[in-house]
Formats: sequence, structure tokens, C-alpha cells
Amino acid sequence: MRGKRILSMALALLLLTGTLTGCGGGQTAEQGGDSGGDGQSVRKVRLVVWGPQEDQVKSDEYSGGILKEMCDRFNEAHPEWDITFEYGVCSEGDAKDVVTKDVTAAADVYMYANDQIPILTKAGALARLGGAVAEAVQADNDQTMVDSVTYEGGIYGVPFTSNTWFMYYDKSKFDGEEIKSLNVMMDKDLGKNVVNFAFPLDNSWYIPAFYYAAGGELFGKDGSDAEAGCTFDSDRGIAMTKFLAALAKNKRFSNEKEGSSIARFKRGTLGAYCSGSWDAAAIREALGENFGVAVLPRVTVDGSEGQMRSFAGSKAIGVNPMCENPDVAVALAAYLGNRDCQEMRFSVRDIIPTNKELLAGDEVKKDEVAMVQAAEINSASVVQPVNPAMDNYWTPAETMGRELVQGDVTEANAGDKTKAMVKGITTRK
Repeated sequence: MRGKRILSMALALLLLTGTLTGCGGGQTAEQGGDSGGDGQSVRKVRLVVWGPQEDQVKSDEYSGGILKEMCDRFNEAHPEWDITFEYGVCSEGDAKDVVTKDVTAAADVYMYANDQIPILTKAGALARLGGAVAEAVQADNDQTMVDSVTYEGGIYGVPFTSNTWFMYYDKSKFDGEEIKSLNVMMDKDLGKNVVNFAFPLDNSWYIPAFYYAAGGELFGKDGSDAEAGCTFDSDRGIAMTKFLAALAKNKRFSNEKEGSSIARFKRGTLGAYCSGSWDAAAIREALGENFGVAVLPRVTVDGSEGQMRSFAGSKAIGVNPMCENPDVAVALAAYLGNRDCQEMRFSVRDIIPTNKELLAGDEVKKDEVAMVQAAEINSASVVQPVNPAMDNYWTPAETMGRELVQGDVTEANAGDKTKAMVKGITTRK
């Protein structure tokens, strides 16, 4: 086993430098392999693959789940390998905790949320991809999705779906022009006991949208420069805090809590709500023919207008550098993130693809949520910083949101509160 691990690490080093492309064909077979019908040696390979439970449950088309179907198709496409797959359940959100417990015992190929890249790479659990695989990632995806899996100049995964949020609205309450401006939306009288706009203000994944609208930056323009700090406490940023303090007190506003907005949509007492694709089905059912979805609105504060911008990220397929067959693992990761597999996820699970060709196709174009999510990412988002300094961001931002909701932030103390948030974000721990 020790000898195999040394070989594995040597091959992984080739992978990290981009020499190993991850293209399966033409690999030298191991001695002792079986001989195929065409005289080519066949290498026996064991791969451990982890994915979310939802990919491994029976569907109408695939009795063993879509992950098994994808891997079986990959095996059939590579007669030079005889692959035995072993599957485990690990959600994308849990990858950083599960994989890093014991990297040597973790899966060879697994799925993860892109903001986990710094933790996974620091633990030696995520390989840098080079050659044809990296080129395919760049060719098949918009730059935002490429950036989401890029860290310290290298590509560390194959994205297969985007992850962001946008705005749902009731078409009987707002028209297509009104939803372009939050100020216009809030000024409209929708009647007694109707909330115009619901937003999870005390959620640190959402609140920076307002500070980006005020021209703020978090760790530089692209989020990669920890030394650049955070400029949410500029004069415009402080003005935005004052705006948010007034918004939180407005009877036409509601801080979203545990699905309360969907219940309001059902009752007809809500105009708009910010969330992601995971709420689409429930909101569509609640609103029926009045179902509306749009990119985030613009907001005007002290005469200055800015575009609200959500964090954008991705879910991706990664390779464990400690795997014993890195060439096969890289080829599988590339396959699981390719056009055909993204199309299967969209068909079976409504997982919105990142592949540019699929996004431009008729099937995805029919899905208005998919189209709005793509538009949000392209025109009204910021790539969530893939940066270790982000560890310092979440708590101070959540604290600011919570204090806004509680009414602890006022026009008088908005400057001090904003500066305290930024100090918490930029103070090294």
C-alpha cells in the first residue's frame, strides 16, 4: 500500500503541474491486466465516488440513481479500464468536513461547494487540474463559473451548477418596470397588511448585496486580495447602513424567517422575496399564474443608484490528490461535469447547468428560473470570494444584519456600526 501511495503522489504531482491532462485513452495498462477482445490490455481500477443522497435515489428513469448511471456510462466509454465503483453519501455542503477528517480514506472523486476550496486545498484534499480538463472548464463555462473554481491561479474543480439567489415577485402586485427599482417597489401602496419586500437581512450570505450596490468591495475587485480588506464602510456604505436601518423599521418590509415569505405569497400578502432556485417549485405553486422571477433590483440612496449584487458560486466535482488512479479519477471528474451529465441532472433534478451550450439550448430556455439565474450571475452578481480571509467575514456581517432587524442600528450610530463590522471582517484571527 505504501508503494501505491508513493506512486499516487508522484502522479498527482504531474496532475498539479498540468502535465497529466486527465484524458483517459491511451494510458499504459498495468501488468497483469486482462486482455480485451482487440488485444488491448485492460487495467482494473477501483474508484470511490461520493455524492449527495439525491443523486443516488431511484428516479423514474434510473433505478440506481443518476450518479450510478453516469459512472456506468463512463465505464462503458473507456474499454481500456475495468472500473469497480464504490459509492458514498456526502453532500456538497458537507464535503469540507467529511473529506478532511481523513484525506487518505476519503473518496477519489467527490462534489463540493466552491467556497470550500481554500479549506480543501490546505488539507491536501483537492487536486489542481491541468491540461485538457482545465481547458474544457474554461471553454464550457462563462468566466464567472471559471472564476468560482479558480484559486491562487489554478483550477480546482469542474463546475456543474451555479449557486446564487435572485428575486421572486407577485405579478399581480408589481409589473416588469417596477421590479427594477427597490425604491419604487417600497413606495408602492399594495394595501393593508401587505408586505412589499421580504429579505433575509440577518443572513450574511445576503446582506452584502446592499453594500455592493453602494460601490463597496470585499477583498478587492475579484475577492482574491485579502490585503485589500473591505470598503463597506465608505461614505456610501454608511449611507446604505442608514437606508437599511430605515428599511428594517418599514412596515412594508419583512425579514424572511423559515419560509414565512412563501406562506405570505400563498395568502396574497407579499409583493417580492429574495431566494434561490431551491424555492422555485414552492413559490410557483403558491403564486400560480402570478409567478414572477427577476434579477435583483437597483437601489437608490442619497441620490446615488447602484445594482444589488448577490454572491455567485458553484458546485463542482473535485479529485483527491491521494487517489491511487489519478488519471482515471480526473477523467471521471471531467465526465461527471460534462454537458451530457449536466443535462441529466437538469432533466431529473432540475439542477441548473453551467455549460454554455446547454444554457443556450431550447430546453433550458423554457425554464424562466434557469434563465434568470444565468442573468443574475452574468449581470448582477459578485463571485463569492474564494479566500481564507472570508472566514472572518460571516460573523460580523451576520451581527450587522441581526442588529438591523432588532432596531439596534440607527441613523445616529450607523457610522460606528458599519466601521465595527468592517473591523471585524478585516481583523486577522
